Amino acid sequence: MNEKTLFMLKKVLFYAFIFTVVAWIIIPLIVSALYAFSTKTDYYDPNKVIPTSFTSEWVKIILFTLGAWDGIKNSVIVALLTIAISFLLGVPAGYAIARYVFKGKDTIKLSIIALRMFPIPIMAIPLVVLYIKLHLVDTLLGVALAHTAMALPFVVLITSSIFASVDKELEEAAMVFGLTRFGAFKAITLPLALPGLAAAAMFTFVMSWNEVFVASVLTLKNRTLPAQILSIVAGAAGGAAPAYYKFAAAFIMVLPAMLFIFFARKYLITMWGITLR
Repeated sequence: MNEKTLFMLKKVLFYAFIFTVVAWIIIPLIVSALYAFSTKTDYYDPNKVIPTSFTSEWVKIILFTLGAWDGIKNSVIVALLTIAISFLLGVPAGYAIARYVFKGKDTIKLSIIALRMFPIPIMAIPLVVLYIKLHLVDTLLGVALAHTAMALPFVVLITSSIFASVDKELEEAAMVFGLTRFGAFKAITLPLALPGLAAAAMFTFVMSWNEVFVASVLTLKNRTLPAQILSIVAGAAGGAAPAYYKFAAAFIMVLPAMLFIFFARKYLITMWGITLR
C-alpha cells in the first residue's frame, strides 16, 4: 500500500467517524421532532416510518395543560439566579487563584475538583432536611442554591484559566499610571476576559437548565422544566404516558437548549480558545 492510498484511507475513515458521531447525535433529535408532531394514526401505523400527518396538539397539551410552560419560566429564573450567585462567589475566587501565589494553591484547586466526587443522590435526604429547616423547600431560590453548589467548582476553575490568560503586566502597567488594583481589573482585565466570562455563564446556564434530580427532590409545585417533564411522563402519568407525549416532552426539553447553544456557540469556542491558549 503506497503512501497516497494510505492517506486516502485515513481520510475516509476520519470522515466516516465524523459522520457516525453526527448521525448519533442528530438522528434522535430528528426522530423526537417528527414524532412530537405526529398524529396518532401515523404514529401507530406499522407501515409508516416517517409520519406524513402532523399536529401540534401534543406539544400544546404538554406546555399549557400539564404545566411545562411554567417549568420553562422557572428554569430560566433558576438558571439566572445560579449564574448570578456562582459568579458573585466564583469570579473573585478565580481571580485570586490566577493572580496570587500562596501556600496550598494546588491543594485548593484539587479540593474544588473533589467537591464533584460526591454523588448527589446520597446527599438528598440531608439536603431536604436542611432545606426544611431553612424554609427553602419548593422555592426557586433553594433550587438555584443547590445548582450553584454544583456549578461553582467549574466557574472557579474556568474563570481562573480565563484570568490567567490575560497578561499580568497589563494590570501592573495600569497601576503604575495611578489606577487601583480594582480599577485596573475593571479597566483592563475585565474587558479582555469578558468573552470567556460570557461563555462560562452560558456553560453554567446549560448545566442548571439540564439538572433534574435536585429540582425533583426539592420542589413539588415550583418545578423546573426537566423536573416538570419527568413528572408529566413518569410520575403524574404513572409511567404510562402515551409515547407521542414522551416525544413531545423530549422536543420541548431539547429545543430551548439547542437554540441557546446555537446562538452561544461562538462564545463557547472563545472560552475553550482562551483556556487552552
